[in-house]
Amino acid sequence: MGSDDNQNSERELREKIASLMQSISQSPIQQIPTDQLAKLKTAATRLDHLLKSNADQDQQSLKTAVEKLDQLLSNIRKGKDVSESLKSRRQRNSGE
Repeated sequence: MGSDDNQNSERELREKIASLMQSISQSPIQQIPTDQLAKLKTAATRLDHLLKSNADQDQQSLKTAVEKLDQLLSNIRKGKDVSESLKSRRQRNSGE
């Protein structure tokens, strides 16, 4: 996908969001019943927890990958042969 395609997609997305926001602002305001509001707040809280948990897991995965890469680069700087290590990692990852 080229740069122009990305820009067109982003422009279309911005236009859709602007259109939705405009239609929402023009619609009459409705009161949400208390029980539904409580359910929405509970769902929002759960979603926040899920997103934070996923972000924490992603951050930990990145840290682990950085540590592995750092070790690999260190071994290369020391002149060690890392080809066997890379092959075994590749085999482990293809088996998952």
